[in-house]
Amino acid sequence: MDTFDQQHVWHAYAKTPNPVENHKVLSADGVYLNLENNQRVIDGMSSWWSAIHGYNHPVLNAAITTQLGKMSHVMFGGLTHDPAITLAKTLVELTPDNLTKVFFTDSGSVAVEAALKMALQYWHNKGQTDKQKFIAVRGGYHGDTFGAMSVCDPDHGMHHLFSGVLPKHFFVKSPSMVAMDEALDDLKAILKRHANTIAAMILEPVVQGAGGMRIYNPQYLTKAKALCKTHNVLFILDEIATGFGRTGELFALEYVDVEPDILCLGKALTGGYMTLAATLTTNEISSVVGVLMHGPTFMANPLACSVANASIDLLLNSPWQDNIADIEAILNRELSPLRAEDNVADVRILGAIGVVELTQEIDVEKVQKLLIDQGVWLRPYGKLLYTMPPFTISKQELLSVTNAIKAVIKEGC
Repeated sequence: MDTFDQQHVWHAYAKTPNPVENHKVLSADGVYLNLENNQRVIDGMSSWWSAIHGYNHPVLNAAITTQLGKMSHVMFGGLTHDPAITLAKTLVELTPDNLTKVFFTDSGSVAVEAALKMALQYWHNKGQTDKQKFIAVRGGYHGDTFGAMSVCDPDHGMHHLFSGVLPKHFFVKSPSMVAMDEALDDLKAILKRHANTIAAMILEPVVQGAGGMRIYNPQYLTKAKALCKTHNVLFILDEIATGFGRTGELFALEYVDVEPDILCLGKALTGGYMTLAATLTTNEISSVVGVLMHGPTFMANPLACSVANASIDLLLNSPWQDNIADIEAILNRELSPLRAEDNVADVRILGAIGVVELTQEIDVEKVQKLLIDQGVWLRPYGKLLYTMPPFTISKQELLSVTNAIKAVIKEGC
């Protein structure tokens, strides 16, 4: 353990000084993290779901190196550049036809902030100034910045500490926790009573990520969008975690071909190389909004846009759908039987997502030591032990991950 790191460096969702060891990574290649003390572990997390091609990929390395020889950064106010233009064209081509405008940000959370501001400014400019609220789904997670926190689960999410100062919005039942019709009835009731004050609904399509790793019926999206349209409420999809193949479709919205009014992308956008996100919207919304009062210093960073272009090309020119189908099949075969274990509450699998929910809170420090001893890196939280591996993982490497999960369950951690 690095003493200075432990005492002075404040890590994600951790205390400082940190009583839990942070494992130092010396290098990474393929699906492996090379830790100090000659430990080499398979990254079953894709660095929080972003490194879909693994690490140190020669194509992605070359994209950044080539761009670095031209310029590493330039402000995106009054200036533009080819990497951003190319990436915007690609995103418009890949996403639903109604999405024609691309606003780049420097993280997924900020992409959500931009989406919320677009919705608020849209209704303000249309003279409907009472539309200042949002409606979100319980169990959802949209980021850690202030606006994003306000549309995360208010009761069981990680941001309840701030509930006294966050804006108050409307929350409806999650279709992953109750029958879909019951969830839709709840949404319908809230919209019927409060639509005149609601600017937009925001939700994660098909899979709720960090709020609980729950999977739900994609038909909910179609029906929720129809209700929002009936009640004059914008529809925002947060595909930051699900975009670029993670669920088995390029975007989770493709399960039902729903068209959001605003779409947020991030995480795997650059293949896990650099921080970059994007918020897409329609001609109509952008024309009404006009000047969006938002401009991150590093928005559309040329290095990030260049590697994003290379990452998307790499993905689309690979047998990614077959790879993810193979991953899903192995996860189903290896993890589904764990439902029979006394300490397992549920097993959920979709695409390259495998989730084992335990009946009790996980001892993270104990479990991570056990996993590393098995040659695997996972980052459990709450009652959830899950994997979102790189799409390039081999069958044997994935079996190492599932075997490590089985070992944790057997130990009763």
